[in-house]
Amino acid sequence: MEKFRNEDGKVVVLNLISTIQENKDYLSEVDGLIGDGDHGINMNKGFTSCGEKLKDVDTNLSESLKILGQTLLTEIGGSMGPLYGTMFRRMARRCRDEEYVDAQVFKDMIVAAKDGVSELGNAKPGDKTLMDVLVPAADKYSEALDNGAGFTEALQEMKKAAQAGMESTKDMVAKVGRSSRLGERSRGVLDAGAVSCNLLLQSMADTIIQLINS
Repeated sequence: MEKFRNEDGKVVVLNLISTIQENKDYLSEVDGLIGDGDHGINMNKGFTSCGEKLKDVDTNLSESLKILGQTLLTEIGGSMGPLYGTMFRRMARRCRDEEYVDAQVFKDMIVAAKDGVSELGNAKPGDKTLMDVLVPAADKYSEALDNGAGFTEALQEMKKAAQAGMESTKDMVAKVGRSSRLGERSRGVLDAGAVSCNLLLQSMADTIIQLINS
């Protein structure tokens, strides 16, 4: 069975941190087209702060995700702090008591993340937000698993759905958040939250695949 040890999972969060640090300028550039242009700055601040907290601490996946979630919740301004804070805290809670993370445990984690973020706001797929990435990614992963796919295969399906979801926001008109005030002028640009969510899910899937196969 494809799985990895919870105690080996800190690297998942460390790679999430590196992903945001490496893409901070791009995220702000995307955000600046129809938003405040500070998405990369704020995300980098929160993720880098989490990196400092994890630097000299021996943590597993669930503890690392919990620290990340709490850091984002308290140290990022605007809507992204609560959204991503909730996303990672829900994932942390679901794998807290698991010695191993297998395909079913991760399904519970990604579904819990989706449900948690859904409960926070009114955004749904089609509104040009990170939900256009998170919802199809979680749903496609679950569908693949239900159809008999293994852990790695289901993660690959999740990655494809996340990428497609991000790209779909380009042709949407923003319906929630500050960019919704632009109306039709918000069309033709990717949503910054969708871009960061895709980056995070791609990184998470890639690191987990490496852990499974190591």
